[in-house]
Amino acid sequence: MSLSRVRPPFVADERTQLVGWLDMQRAIVQWKCEGLSEADAYRPVLPASPLMTVAGLISHLRWTEHCWFEVLFLAHPASDNPQFDDVEEDLDMRVEGVSPAQLLADYERQCAISNEIVAAHSLDDVGKHPEFRSAGATLRWMLIHMVEETARHAGHLDTIRELLDGEKGYY
Repeated sequence: MSLSRVRPPFVADERTQLVGWLDMQRAIVQWKCEGLSEADAYRPVLPASPLMTVAGLISHLRWTEHCWFEVLFLAHPASDNPQFDDVEEDLDMRVEGVSPAQLLADYERQCAISNEIVAAHSLDDVGKHPEFRSAGATLRWMLIHMVEETARHAGHLDTIRELLDGEKGYY
């Protein structure tokens, strides 16, 4: 899934704009990983946040897409997602032994699944998982939340990347 770092059209329907903004942020996330060494992908730069690495954030974003669109919206089993682990915190960011290329491929695949789900439902549909209050949100709300979540972590990746090797730029 090759995503463009181009803003969505100024005039378009709501779905096109929401998915366009989310896809642009996803593309920025991918871009922040280009040319990064495998060692640097796992190197923490924030002493109080050792899991906040490029690799950890890519994995987190993949599982967050899965959480909102597959678990909360479609009511797939939460047990398939490490974010719902009751024993170990931040399990979705613990990715030792998984190559950055695999993490990016998994993220791209999850984004494609998310886009298929969004395309197949009304923005007014609400989530279906009976065990989580957040499932009561509309698909529109979930999309807006994912734009916010992805953009926030794209900003983290921008900062981490600059601290790692000096690379910077927005899009």
